[in-house]
Amino acid sequence: MKLALKILFIVFLVWMITGGYLVNTAHEKAQIVMGLGVLFFSFVFMPLFIYYRYKDGKYKKYILNDEKLRNAFKQQGKD
Repeated sequence: MKLALKILFIVFLVWMITGGYLVNTAHEKAQIVMGLGVLFFSFVFMPLFIYYRYKDGKYKKYILNDEKLRNAFKQQGKD
């Protein structure tokens, strides 16, 4: 999965660089190429990236719950 994400990211970069070049040369299909690049990034790359990063529950350390808030307030009161 990690290799697939790297390949997809490189494809996205090449795609957007090509689109930028086409926009600068005023090519008639430049806006379509850039729009499809953004669509690819939004609906293909980002969901796969988010799934890969958070599939093992790594996100749980960033969620605030009552225990973390109590500990934070206790530490703040000691300072």
